[in-house]
Amino acid sequence: MATTTKIRPRALVRASGGPRYAVALAVDALGTGLLRPFLLLYGVTVLRLSAPVTGTAMTAGVVAGLVCVPAVGRWLDLGARSTVVAASMLVRVLGVALLLATPAEHVWPFAAAALFLGIGNQAWPAAHAALVATVAHGRERDTALAAGRALRNAALGVGALVATVTLAGGTTALRALAAVTGLAYLAAAVLAWSVRLQARRPDATPGREAGDFPAPRMRALLAANVVYAFCLNVPEIALPLILVTQLHASPVWSAAIFVGNTVLVVTLQVPVTLLMSRFPRRTALALAGVILTVSYLGFLAATSLGHGWGAPAVATVAVVCTVGEIVYAGSATALVTHLAPAHALGRVLARFELSTGFGLAVSPAAITALAPHGPTALWGSLAAATLLSASAVATEARTAPGPCTRSC
Repeated sequence: MATTTKIRPRALVRASGGPRYAVALAVDALGTGLLRPFLLLYGVTVLRLSAPVTGTAMTAGVVAGLVCVPAVGRWLDLGARSTVVAASMLVRVLGVALLLATPAEHVWPFAAAALFLGIGNQAWPAAHAALVATVAHGRERDTALAAGRALRNAALGVGALVATVTLAGGTTALRALAAVTGLAYLAAAVLAWSVRLQARRPDATPGREAGDFPAPRMRALLAANVVYAFCLNVPEIALPLILVTQLHASPVWSAAIFVGNTVLVVTLQVPVTLLMSRFPRRTALALAGVILTVSYLGFLAATSLGHGWGAPAVATVAVVCTVGEIVYAGSATALVTHLAPAHALGRVLARFELSTGFGLAVSPAAITALAPHGPTALWGSLAAATLLSASAVATEARTAPGPCTRSC
């Protein structure tokens, strides 16, 4: 069992890539918070496209972004770090420029804008994790990754709040919002590039082929991560759907749960990650699955209370779900960066982000398909799948050879 890590704020900033990089993260996240939740509204209200066409274009952008992730991994394995992060931001600048140049009722320029925004959004997580893994190691790296997530959630929340206020200004305000977003991405790209961080490319391990990654002990982890990623869409999709369609509760409950989720992630991500540093990373990840399973069973019980007590009970259980999400987010990427061979860090992170992206992509369809069949079908299925994934992670921890069993 590891000892608890204590990191001073200045050391944490340094472990996260330095002050300029921290500012770049905040500015980039603020820009994403300004636009991402309202891209659909931009297509429908400003460009006067139909909702199905707009949604299809946005989905195609996400899928295209996932397809590009392996190339990002190979670029990272050539030693690039800050350049890849800056590129993920510059690609989104191009996406915003195309968005502003798109005439009304023209779908293809909007689809191209969504494509570049999707590529940038999907490329960023692996690039950021690789950069942090280059400047920090061990539990200091884990805490730096957690701090980056907390900072990003805070900036996303502020950006979404500003964008909500801006909506009252109509189409002109939405265009101005997009322009500010583009400038934010550009400023973040310049700051990230100015860090000038390049990793020394290590030699490949003798006897191992370049494409032989991830190692067998990571395959179960990547498969489990697809299911774990569903928890990230529970506050945004599953709970509003259940509250409104089954419990007939006010939309205020959904908004309160979403705000509460954001506040808890921002305030607890680093402290909880430091607390979990007492345990091996695999144990923490398995525990996250258990907590999420308990929360899903809690949602099942809460929805049985019906109108009246159901909504407050769901909001209470949502706190448990958020704790599970925090433990998951603080341990999953940290475990992957710990397991990845140095010369294949980019490729392994890319495959991990692909599994996360796939889980996020299929979870809305899975949730909306299960929900009409009742609470047991939805929450029972999520609980069973998540507990199975946690069991796979825990079993892999016991069978992993050598010192990794103790250290990860």
